[in-house]
Order: sequence, then structure tokens, then C-alpha cells
Amino acid sequence: MGNKLLLSVLAGEIGARLQGADVEVSGIAGVDEAGPGQVTFLSNPKYALKARETKASAIIVKEPIRGAGCAFLLTPDPYLAFARAVERFHPRVRLAPGVSAHASVHPTAVLGKEVHVGAFAVVAEGAVVGDRVTLYPGAYVGRGAVVGEDTVLHPRVTLYEGVRVGKRVLLHAGCVIGSDGFGFAPTPQGYRKIPQVGTVEIGDDVEIGANTTIDRAALGVTRVGTGTKLDNLIQVGHNVEIGRDTVIAAQVGISGSARIGDNVMIGGQTGLAGHLEVGDGVVLGAKSGVAVSLSAKENRTWSGVPAMPHRTWLKMVTLLPRLPELFRRVTRLEGGKSAEGEE
Repeated sequence: MGNKLLLSVLAGEIGARLQGADVEVSGIAGVDEAGPGQVTFLSNPKYALKARETKASAIIVKEPIRGAGCAFLLTPDPYLAFARAVERFHPRVRLAPGVSAHASVHPTAVLGKEVHVGAFAVVAEGAVVGDRVTLYPGAYVGRGAVVGEDTVLHPRVTLYEGVRVGKRVLLHAGCVIGSDGFGFAPTPQGYRKIPQVGTVEIGDDVEIGANTTIDRAALGVTRVGTGTKLDNLIQVGHNVEIGRDTVIAAQVGISGSARIGDNVMIGGQTGLAGHLEVGDGVVLGAKSGVAVSLSAKENRTWSGVPAMPHRTWLKMVTLLPRLPELFRRVTRLEGGKSAEGEE
């Protein structure tokens, strides 16, 4: 927890305007848990009642809430201000520079300034690790791989041979970058493996969640664009290209050679077929099944299996529970009989 500071100082740091008493605060918590000396936030108006009941000293909010007995930190974007406040009270802890005696760094590997290499981490032949990189215990940087400055590899992150990772990238535990793509040639004797000789390139300011896997290209590059955020347990196939500032929730599967544009949002457990394009700005609802290319020009938000315009999907799911009764009515009107026991 950070040191105490006045709300007026915090307001300046997070881009907010103080309305109310300029008291000292020393931490941040959820609206239900926050107490005196702490700040909370509210980005959804439907929780206004909770804001009136909170014991926090201040609320980060877009507009004042009538009946709330605390100060307000007013800002057009409470969620962004909340993120800044969390960073203020819980700054990232940097591990001390140095190489553990239990780590393995190849003589031809290049380590930048102020690098931390934890116990049992491996930096292989010809790998390049930039300034202020942190390799937690058990991280693996393969032969010829490149890691940009200020990047963090959490425990058991694996970068295969030749992978390139940009600056300020955050790779969570167990994610695997550069494993072989799923490519096999069918023959009368069975499936013959197609060597996967491409690579993976991760842009700057990317975050990749725990146990996410990104396959190397068969030929060429599998690419994740600058600023993109991937949740846990995502599978990205070979030769996929993901644009800039795209966000993808957990358990999404993207088949080989698919192209995902910039500023795309993909809900959890969505599946995308290979060799298709999802245009810039498209939003895919959770559990969508995408079998053809989609564009925000024809419709921005898509849902369902197969993916269809979100409004169409809403109408369809509203009708689904009524289908058995509608079927019986149509059958009676046509003079027939519905199957026995049909529900």
C-alpha cells in the first residue's frame, strides 16, 4: 500500500476533479469493502445505491451521486482513473537486477542492463534479452529469440526458437509462444507432419494471459499487434494475424491463417475458422462461431452460431423456447399430427 496523500493530489495524478473534503487517503478498494481513508470507484450507474452506502472517503465517478456521504473524484472516464489510482497505491514491484546462480544463460546470449534472471530460467544460444527485462523462475527464452526492454516473463513462460517479443510486454505464467502449428499432410499411410519453419512476432505493450498458446507460422509470421490484450487459455493458430489494440477473452480458438483487425473485441469461448477476416472494430459476442469473414461496415456486433447480427441473434434466442409450441400449432393448422411425446 502506498503512503498517505491528499485527495487533491490524487485527483491531479489520475486526471480527476475533487468535489468535497480534501482528506488523506492511503488505499483503494471495491465499493462494498472500502472504508475510511480509502478510495473506491463507480463506472456503472446501476450501482448508485452501493455508492450511497459506502464507507469510503471518496468515489471516483463521472457525476456526483445524490445521497453519498463522501467526496467525489469527478472524471469523464472513471474506469481509466481507477486504473491510475490502483497503479498509484500498488506500484509494480521490480525484482532486483542479477542472474540467479541456478539460472542457465548461454555464453552467446546477450543480456541488457538491469535484467533479472530467476532460478532455473534458461536463456539459450544467441538469444537477446533487452534492458530491464524480468525472467521469473522457470522461464525459457529459446535459441535466437529476442525479448524487448521492460518485458516480463512470469514463471514457466516458454519462448521457442526465433520468436520476437516487443517492449513492455507482459507474459503470464505458462503461456507458450512459437510452438509448432497444426499442419499435417494426409497420405495413404497416415498424416505426415509439415515442418513449421516460420516464427511469431509480438508487438509492444501486449499482454498475454496464463496458458495461452500462439503457434509459429508454417512459413512467414504469426503476428500479434501492438497494444493487443489476450486473456488466459487462448489458442492462436499458425499464420494468424491479430491487429492493434484488439482484446480477446478466455478460451477463444483462432484457426490458422485467420486475420483479425484492429480494435476488435472477441468474447469468451468464441471459435473462428481459418483463412477468414474479421474487420477493424468488429465485436464478437461470447460463444460465437465464425465461419465466414465479417466486417463492421455491414454490422458491428455479431453473436451466435453461425455468427449473425446481434439483433437477429437476440430475436432468435427469444423465439427458441417457443418453437415446440409453435410447431404443434402449425401442425394442427395444416391438419396433421405432431409426433407422440414431442415436447
